[in-house]
Amino acid sequence: MITTICVCGAGTMGAGIAQAAAQHGFRVILYDLSQAALEKSALQIRKNLQLLVEKQKISGGVSQTILEHIRFVQEPDECVADLVIEAVIEKPAIKIELFRRLAAINNADTILASNTSSLSITEIAKELPDPSRVIGMHFFNPPTIMRLVEIVRTEFTSEEVIQRISALAKDMGKTPVICRDAPGFIVNRVARPYYIESLRMAEEGLPMSLVDALMETAGFKMGPFKLMDLIGNDINYAVSCSVYEQLGKPERLKPSYIQQQKVESGQLGRKSGAGYYTY
Repeated sequence: MITTICVCGAGTMGAGIAQAAAQHGFRVILYDLSQAALEKSALQIRKNLQLLVEKQKISGGVSQTILEHIRFVQEPDECVADLVIEAVIEKPAIKIELFRRLAAINNADTILASNTSSLSITEIAKELPDPSRVIGMHFFNPPTIMRLVEIVRTEFTSEEVIQRISALAKDMGKTPVICRDAPGFIVNRVARPYYIESLRMAEEGLPMSLVDALMETAGFKMGPFKLMDLIGNDINYAVSCSVYEQLGKPERLKPSYIQQQKVESGQLGRKSGAGYYTY
């Protein structure tokens, strides 16, 4: 039974996953090497919970209980849990090294889950002592609101692990969808043309605000440029590059130089104060 969850990486996604788990009664360890990142995540979680209190969705007492369910740590040796979810930088070597270290201090039943948007879970699992307990658990931003969770299985993942993680997602109020390990999984594979074609139109001179307005008029909740700013241009561009490379560099999925320039200039979107729009 999963009662304690360790989330590695106190960025936007990591903090959101930690809050979502704590809101559903799980004990949570939120780990990051950076004290500043931990402090920022703690502040954001408190703000999010206070907003729920103000909207009368939870009481002040419940908010305090949720906060008490989360422990913020800087030492990897404190990352002992029934489930580890990594939400660190999208570099395979860093994820593999983190999982190796945590596998060594946890018991044989601990599940290692990656929140990667597009990296191969199989390639990560192959480098670990027991690949049968490695799985993808891909949340969407913001994790406290978005219900979908992609459960990514590899050829090594045990059926028991798949079922335990699917049940856990439901216990967190999520809708799990099991998929096999493939470039972009399901959502990011389907979504690439939404971003790439919109960027192509921008390259041809069509105003980004017009593209957003037209797509929203057509029924999309957010236009592609607003959505990329919400996700973060660094993350979105990295996923586009990953899917492009893994699929053999098809011209139709070639990442845009516009987004590359945004990333290189630090215009990452909402989190940096500027992207395709100014915040």
